[in-house]
Amino acid sequence: MSILTLNNVSKGFGEGLSRAEVLRGIDMEVAEGEFLAILGFSGTGKTTLMNLLAGLETPDTGSVAFKGAPVQGPGPERGMVFQSYSLMPWLTVTGNVMLAVDAVAPQLKKAEKAERARTYIEMVGLTHAAQRRPSELSGGMRQRVAVARALAMDPEMLLLDEPLSALDALTRANLADEILHIWERDRKTCVLITNDVDEAILLADRIVPLNPDGTLGDAIPVDIPRPRDRSAMNHDEAFKRLRARVTGYLMDVGIAAKVEGTRALPDVTPIHGLPAAQARAQQGMIEERFLDFSQLHKVYPTPKGPLTVVEDFDLKVNKGEFISLIGHSGCGKSTVLTMAAGLNDISKGAIKLDGRAVEGADPERAVVFQSPSLFPWLTAKENVSVGADRVYPRASQSERQDVVEYYLERVGLADSMDRPASDLSNGMKQRVGIARAFALSPKLLLLDEPFGMLDSLTRWELQEVLMEVWSRTRVTAVCVTHDVDEAILLADRVVMMTNGPQATIGKVLDVDLPRPRTRKALLEHPDYYLYREQVLTFLEDYEQGGAKPAPRKEAA
Repeated sequence: MSILTLNNVSKGFGEGLSRAEVLRGIDMEVAEGEFLAILGFSGTGKTTLMNLLAGLETPDTGSVAFKGAPVQGPGPERGMVFQSYSLMPWLTVTGNVMLAVDAVAPQLKKAEKAERARTYIEMVGLTHAAQRRPSELSGGMRQRVAVARALAMDPEMLLLDEPLSALDALTRANLADEILHIWERDRKTCVLITNDVDEAILLADRIVPLNPDGTLGDAIPVDIPRPRDRSAMNHDEAFKRLRARVTGYLMDVGIAAKVEGTRALPDVTPIHGLPAAQARAQQGMIEERFLDFSQLHKVYPTPKGPLTVVEDFDLKVNKGEFISLIGHSGCGKSTVLTMAAGLNDISKGAIKLDGRAVEGADPERAVVFQSPSLFPWLTAKENVSVGADRVYPRASQSERQDVVEYYLERVGLADSMDRPASDLSNGMKQRVGIARAFALSPKLLLLDEPFGMLDSLTRWELQEVLMEVWSRTRVTAVCVTHDVDEAILLADRVVMMTNGPQATIGKVLDVDLPRPRTRKALLEHPDYYLYREQVLTFLEDYEQGGAKPAPRKEAA
């Protein structure tokens, strides 16, 4: 039996030439007790669709009905959890949940209201924090309060608008598991908006893709028995097939060929297909042990004495290798990267690049940060041009512009070169950051969680862009990431770090998968999940505080 029905729903915003059609001809039914996941890229209208279900927006055409009655506004029968927490900062956890109880059950006695609030606070595991205010809570704990508040309204349907997207990977996984346990206990109808394929598969009975043009794709049933275990899914053939199917569909409809190749570049080296100015800049480098981390330490002074954050980090990287550096938060990944960039002093040991010690920042070591740090008043082209005069002192102005425009084209911004950075989306800004790094013709490319601020599907898109551009230059690269799939997709070797303090290298995994790589191809490779299992096992050992792998040492 359907509890929620959308019939030919369309919704747009704006007037005249500035009008944008967001949703088009949406037909959808949600069965009572079903867990439905709506999956799509940013900007496809997911939140607009959720607002229509909640009654916060009205359709331009078509109808939304709940249990046969038109949805004409918000109602307690449809509890909503937003991406942002929207908590009252002056109230405690109990006070915030009591707001919902007071709204839906004003007739209850004070003690009964308090007991009802306590029940839902306990359900999300926050009994110990019941008297804390939001400022005293972590992001994950705040979102748990939002879930408890929605549940306290005792809704017939729970609407979850990307409730986990602002959280780190570990907190996100833990809260997703809690939401699943709550659903399995009460079997309330749930509609989840998400951009995470694994999250959708773990939680949902059905996955409905929302296409970039605002239409719905065909629903994909999740025929994996419940209860589902996150770690066991890495061995489940049904999960692997479904993951490949959903990923393939989203990449086909959302990641079309956005990298242009029409710009004619004068004076291009035919063998490599690169601007001649860059080809000249890369001549004369050593091949083996091109990047050498030797017994690297980082120690910070503290009131309680020296704190060793990184200890005996020892790694030899050959020219043209791509290294992924992975580990839990606080393990010193970014500390190692900033020392390699010359932005952080080395306490002990050394880093050598192309046979010379790293001392201070230098454009030969280009860094792409989580936030691209563009000059907002400059255009995309002007941002990429910064530093080009120093990098190519013998090149003509025309050659330098060849390099700049070449890389903007490669990252899919051929039509946006002259737009100011302030007018670009977050994903477009990070494309500019990638183009800027490559345009410096660096000896070493350093990437510090370059896609960490982006939604999952935009990350996929930019990973493809990065791989396409890197395959043309084969610049030596080190990428810090917390994403297991990203680490394997990008790397020749995955370097896994132990937990800090005194973090070091715990394991190095050689990734022998064919290049060029795409996410779709990797998911179909017979060895992919074997690599994934090794990284996941290492991280889970540290996450759960179990037996620790013995730290390894790089051979001299």
